Amino acid sequence: MLKLGVNIDHVATLREARYRGMRRGEPCPVEAALVCEAAGAHGITAHLREDRRHIQDADMKALRKAVTTRLNFEMANTSAIVRFALRLKPDIVCIVPEKREEVTTEGGLNVADQLRGLKRTCRRMNDSGIEVSLFIDPEMTQVEASAKSGAKFIELHTGAYAEQFDNARRRQRELSRLIAASTHAHAMGLRVNAGHGLNYENLTDLHAVPHMEELNIGHSIVSHAISVGLTKAVKEILRLMKGYHG
Repeated sequence: MLKLGVNIDHVATLREARYRGMRRGEPCPVEAALVCEAAGAHGITAHLREDRRHIQDADMKALRKAVTTRLNFEMANTSAIVRFALRLKPDIVCIVPEKREEVTTEGGLNVADQLRGLKRTCRRMNDSGIEVSLFIDPEMTQVEASAKSGAKFIELHTGAYAEQFDNARRRQRELSRLIAASTHAHAMGLRVNAGHGLNYENLTDLHAVPHMEELNIGHSIVSHAISVGLTKAVKEILRLMKGYHG
């Protein structure tokens, strides 16, 4: 069964637009996480960025206490965030590249160039009972480097696929890259997740990608929830995922 991890970052984005720097505010990411779980989500994802633009330290601590499914902590591979993760003890961390000037995560990790540091972080997480995923572009060199890192999972960056979805030829090209990367990762013993830019329109074509275990989707669900409510938004995306056979 293909599992859904709901990224709640943009619940916090909405709160921070009005209440940044204040101790309380709405909407509450933890309340949103609980609604998503009740609606059938298999996990909750949140990214504590260096600049704290949406999710805050207190949010992560509250989520660790409240989430009863699976907490996926997205993080940069920096010493301060690694220490925070080791104290937090999420079920899994997803290591992502991070730039202050970007609106959202742009592109995957260059695991091949950062392998030494990533190996060290993977070892520390594994020793603490925390699983590790690496957010990578669907490139063979990155898949092969990930297999050497000590991470059990990769998360394939689906952003290029989402961006090219309206162009049939380019969409197929990006889909083929994802299929090849997932197939190669599975053959190398890696478990495969995927995410970034996925929505109610482009999700079902992604069923062509084999071996996926989980999709992480956030902005589209939160956006749709403004019109239909969070419970219905989660259930609708789950219904679109049902036809996946891996």
